[in-house]
Amino acid sequence: MAIRTSAGILLYRLRDGRLEVLLGHPGGPFFGRKDLGNWSIPKGARAPADEDLEATARREFQEETGHPVPAGQLLDLGSVRQKGGKIVYAWAAEGDLDPAQATSNMIEIPWPPFTGRVKRFPEIDRVAWFGPEETRQRIKEAQIPFVERLETVLGPAGQRRTVEREL
Repeated sequence: MAIRTSAGILLYRLRDGRLEVLLGHPGGPFFGRKDLGNWSIPKGARAPADEDLEATARREFQEETGHPVPAGQLLDLGSVRQKGGKIVYAWAAEGDLDPAQATSNMIEIPWPPFTGRVKRFPEIDRVAWFGPEETRQRIKEAQIPFVERLETVLGPAGQRRTVEREL
């Protein structure tokens, strides 16, 4: 069985000397009332299966926010393994995005269950900016290391350092 992989972008900005990151809340009926521990970086699967991971991350960010990844250097944040076994690769990009202007692609889900009907939902129903502590409460637990690695890279006063790639 092939290992499932996803790739995404952790958009960040510095506001009044404080780090904020952009997270997306999954759309659809399963997550409507779920909040803490369910947000994610905008990410998704390779399509085709041999697509370059950075290209996947850029494409998925645009699909899930309606905006391209800001121009500039991407910071490699390595990868994490989620509970279900999926490996997620991430890059950080500095930029700004108005959450009210974000629009996500649509996905089709059989709904209600066992009725044979299919309903369309936004893949991401909203995005929002959070500081590191609130991010740790909202993001999927397995993705917390991305925020920690970004904090390490930026260091005090936004000075960048290198991040070691981890699996």
